[in-house]
Amino acid sequence: MLTVPLSEFRANASAMIDLVEQGKSVRILRHGKPVAELVPARSAPQDTSPSWKRPLQPLRYQRAPAKR
Repeated sequence: MLTVPLSEFRANASAMIDLVEQGKSVRILRHGKPVAELVPARSAPQDTSPSWKRPLQPLRYQRAPAKR
């Protein structure tokens, strides 16, 4: 994990994003205290089943407001 002050992160944000894309984490400090961490995003599990085998979501609808 790379730890950088906020000012350095702001100056090199693109390079920090590149590091995260490579799988590294970046911790951002403000006044010496950690305020954020950039971590690589997890990929969503791929659902390989056909759509007709997936469970159906119930239909939801809203009634129109009653006229008075």
